[in-house]
Parts: sequence; C-alpha cells; structure tokens
Amino acid sequence: MTFSPLSRNPPWPSSGTTSTTETGSYEQMGDLLPRRRVPRILVVDDQPSIAGLMSQLLSARGYDVVTAANAEQAEAEVRRRTPDLILSDVMMPGKSGYEFCRGLKDNPATRLIPFVLITGLSDSGDKVRGIEAGADDFLNKPVLAEELIARVKSLLRLKEFTDELETVDSVLCTLGLIVEGRDPYTEGHCERLSVRASDLGRHLGLDADSVVALRRGGYMHDLAPCAADHP
Repeated sequence: MTFSPLSRNPPWPSSGTTSTTETGSYEQMGDLLPRRRVPRILVVDDQPSIAGLMSQLLSARGYDVVTAANAEQAEAEVRRRTPDLILSDVMMPGKSGYEFCRGLKDNPATRLIPFVLITGLSDSGDKVRGIEAGADDFLNKPVLAEELIARVKSLLRLKEFTDELETVDSVLCTLGLIVEGRDPYTEGHCERLSVRASDLGRHLGLDADSVVALRRGGYMHDLAPCAADHP
C-alpha cells in the first residue's frame, strides 16, 4: 500500500508594495500559516516492544514518530515540540493515560491535539473515564495495524482542518493590524483594545472562550468598516 503524507495548504501569496508596518505584519502572517510538513505522532507506552511496533508501522507510512515510556516523558516531549497526534497507553507507571490526557485537554495550548487512548480494559466504565478526560478516540489491545492506520489518518485529517481554522483566525487578526498600520495616529490601538477587552471579560468572570473572543474582537473590529468602505 502506498502512502502520501498529508499535504498542507500553500503559503500565503506574496504582496506588492507595502509599508514597513505591513511588511512586518505579512512576515508574521507567514509564520502563522501551515507549511507542508510530515505529521508528527507521539506514542506513549511503558512497554518498549509495543511502542516500537507502533513506531515502525507509522514510520513506514511516512509519519514522523517519537516515543515516550511514561506520561512525564511525554509531557516533556510535548513541551519540546508539539505533536499532531498522541497515542497513549492507559495503564502506565506514575501518571495514567487518563491523567495525561486530562492535563493536555485542560491546557488551551494543547487541548486541540487529537488524543487516542490505547487500553486492554474492556469495561465500559473505562471508556467513560477516557471520554471524561477528553480523549478523542480509543484503540483496544492488541492493536490491529489496519485499524491503527485508519484511525491515525482520520484524526490527522481532522487536525489539519482545525489548524486551517486557527490559521484563518490568525490571518484575520493580522489583517486588523495591517488596517491599523495605515494610520500612524492609531498605532497600538488594536493591541490596547484587545488587552483591555480581555481584562474586562476576566473581571466580569466570563469563561475562557469568551475572553478569547473579546481579545480577537479587539484586533478585528476595524475590518468591518474597512469592508464597508470598499464593497
């Protein structure tokens, strides 16, 4: 079976003549857009034979695979370089797969990483614990190669769509800064509005998603008038 790594969207096209502020903004935009690269998968299992087998299966299909023997090593690997997908055993020395998953899902910086729990437990209560911890999918031991590859491809495709949505949001915020940069009297206006709006949201006790929405609104509030001026 042949395998082609998941492709990414091409970089944002280059612009014509721009001001210094716009050039800086476009450079930042380029940093935010996804580049064509091999998806990175983190395999976490305290049994080297199982981790090695899954690593071989996935590496043979073109994925960039890294392994960890326990949750603590896996957390360090996530901090070092964020993976696109995590496959984790449930029962491990120290922190369990449930705890590892819950910790990532509670962190806004890592909560969108697809997380698969691999378990030999058959009790439905174990799956409920996994769902409550935030797991995106489950695999039962012994893991079938065909099922592993199918689940991985499906979740990486979902991660790619999620990354594209995150990129659109980042690009819109950058465009807001470009609009602001056209007027030297409003420099820093979007940043100040964004900070004050999010601070107000936290003061009012709003949830994290609402605070993020207020922060984004601070950057994008000038885009609607700009669009109205140029139908």
